[in-house]
Amino acid sequence: MIDLLISLIQAIGSLLLIVVIVSVVLSYFMSPYHPLRSNLDRIVEPLLNPIRRVVPPLGMIDFSPLILIILIQVVETLLISLLASFR
Repeated sequence: MIDLLISLIQAIGSLLLIVVIVSVVLSYFMSPYHPLRSNLDRIVEPLLNPIRRVVPPLGMIDFSPLILIILIQVVETLLISLLASFR
């Protein structure tokens, strides 16, 4: 049961990382009104907005996606370590 939860957390973490990275890459090439990008933004923006309130963009560089990626990995690692301790 715990192994299933660990696998699920890893899958969700990986999926979120991919969505954030794809959203960042598409923001350079695709119109914000494109259906694919707007759907990705609906997933990513609620996660980025609290970070942007604390860490505003520096010039034209927005570090919030990088911070979100780091936070996703930290939370994933902490949850997996917590679950592994119950084995």
